[in-house]
Amino acid sequence: MEYSMNQLPQAINSDAKTQSSENQNSEVVSDNSGGQTLDSENVDSNTLAAVLQFLQKHNLKGTADALKKEARLKEDQLRDAQALQVDSEATNLLSSYKSEGDPNAYEKAYLSYRRFVESSLDVYKHELSLVLYPLFVHMYLEMIYNNHENEASKFMERFSIDQEDYYQEDLKKVSFITKKEHMKGSDLMENFKSSQFTVRMSRDTYSVLKRFLQDKNQSIVMNVIQEHLYVDMYEGVPRNKAQTKIYYGLLKEPDIQLSVVEEEEDGEPGEGGEKPKKKKPKKDPLLNKKAKSDPNAPPASRLPLPDLRDIDKLEKVRALREASKRVALGPDSLPSICFYTMLNCAETVTCVEFCEDSSLLAAGFSDSILKVWSLVPQKLRAMKPAEQLADIDKEAEDVLVRMMDDKTGETMKVLYGHCGPVYSASFSHDRTLLLSSSEDATIRLWSLQTWTCLVVYKGHIYPVWDVRFSPHGYYFSSVGHDRTARLWATDHHQPLRIFAGHYSDVDVVQFHPNSNYVATGSSDRSVRLWDCVSGNCVRLMTGHKGTVSALCFSTDGRFLASGGADQKVLLWDLAHGHLLADLPGHTMTISSLAFSRDGTVFATSSLDGSIQLWDFFRMTDESSLEDVNISGHNPDLLKRSNVIESLRLARYPTKATPVMSLHFTRRNLLLAAGMFEG
Repeated sequence: MEYSMNQLPQAINSDAKTQSSENQNSEVVSDNSGGQTLDSENVDSNTLAAVLQFLQKHNLKGTADALKKEARLKEDQLRDAQALQVDSEATNLLSSYKSEGDPNAYEKAYLSYRRFVESSLDVYKHELSLVLYPLFVHMYLEMIYNNHENEASKFMERFSIDQEDYYQEDLKKVSFITKKEHMKGSDLMENFKSSQFTVRMSRDTYSVLKRFLQDKNQSIVMNVIQEHLYVDMYEGVPRNKAQTKIYYGLLKEPDIQLSVVEEEEDGEPGEGGEKPKKKKPKKDPLLNKKAKSDPNAPPASRLPLPDLRDIDKLEKVRALREASKRVALGPDSLPSICFYTMLNCAETVTCVEFCEDSSLLAAGFSDSILKVWSLVPQKLRAMKPAEQLADIDKEAEDVLVRMMDDKTGETMKVLYGHCGPVYSASFSHDRTLLLSSSEDATIRLWSLQTWTCLVVYKGHIYPVWDVRFSPHGYYFSSVGHDRTARLWATDHHQPLRIFAGHYSDVDVVQFHPNSNYVATGSSDRSVRLWDCVSGNCVRLMTGHKGTVSALCFSTDGRFLASGGADQKVLLWDLAHGHLLADLPGHTMTISSLAFSRDGTVFATSSLDGSIQLWDFFRMTDESSLEDVNISGHNPDLLKRSNVIESLRLARYPTKATPVMSLHFTRRNLLLAAGMFEG
């Protein structure tokens, strides 16, 4: 809250104004020294007392003595005038307090306003809560003025603890005023007289407040606001409370010490009968680079994560090798696009999902089945029966390969279990598990080794619209029609966290790359960022004018892109919660968003059957990330349509296939999928 303190008391200002016209014709009397003095008979003694009081307050003793001498005021006259001045100031202040017959009306009015603040949208809540403290203080003083001492004492005792900590010292002083007589001559009352609460709020917040005050039962609240508050309105997005720090950096990659052995084929002995020598194991140069620690990354112990297994380490090495062959993208080097079109589908395709290494594709259908395809030459195999597994050498290096039955190899597997349309699917990072959510209000965990359902998670009571695995595995999150998001662990039947706060369906969920946060998009047109550790909402981002249908984090974790039914794609800076860009161009609901692996190109797709590519590197480079105005928008980027147009690198339309999913491979090939509707 901001305060404006006027140095001159209002009583002095008002007295000076009323006396200015009277003093214009006052006589000027010459003294013996040839100077000029004031005629005390023609000057109001109350005015002189007010001026003297002001001079003494500011330690202007010499000026005050000179004024006394010139006005020729006697000490007893001055004391009487000053006493009258104090009484008049207190009377002016107290006259603003209305007389209420029922002392319980104040408590009801305060509770009513507090409930109104608590039930308001989060975007307005902070600014509306700024009125609570001045409302509480002036209600208490008004009760004291109206001789309701007992009720005022109970009011102070009950609601003083609700005020912010930095007000508690002032409230102690206010609580000492327990009778009407204490108000007169009180330094605290003089402070209330000479200052006024200035509450700064946006025009939208003020409109919400006005609608509340129009209620005929809010006369007490309206009187306090009109008499004792000054509302300073501004244009722009309402301000939130001091924001919680977000650890948007990426976790430090663990050191992987694996040696690379170059094998040689057995050959004939060379000249001199010597056998070819085997090369010594050497360290992979890709693994010699030490991982840099990100200053914005969360502590490693903040969220318990599963330890890396040997197979996970091998997968990371494989990913690093593929990344070394990655194509650098930019305006002069656009990605190739591989589009998977589903033809002749008997039932409607409701969702499509690619796995992280781009080797698998899953699709859910409206007839409750889930299909998984292999996108590589290797077929999908099932595990051998238990009798055959008993004969396998568990110590063999290729034990995982021996466990799989080649006879069961297929290019597609079908999973049955849901009893309603399958709305989403998500692969685990090691491609051994698959999650799916359905209209039947359940989440199913499938094994991609036995191709059976392992667990059915029941917690939502309405359809589950989306489910997403954590990038580090073990944790997953789900959202649904019950207006909640939930954080789960694969080995727990019940959710670990329930994120409640949205006012309508939560339609889409996405994990942050460091797994410490979850982003949700809702039909209430807002995007929220939740802390998986505390369970609190740490960012609320509003700007969409329709349901939020797609979310995606940038590769470095700092930015979040959201798309909605309003055909807009908005880009957010998570460090401050500010909107950086509004990307137009699509004509139907945004269906999917994806960032390239090197973070330079941003792809968007829509049900209008088009894919658009954007220059994300230039978009963030031209944005002033550290210097944003109070409304949270970057004017240099948002208000110039020619700049937005120049950021669009390309647009690729399909003939009659709405794009349902986008995914960049490790080498920056863009994959897309959809169902043909021609």
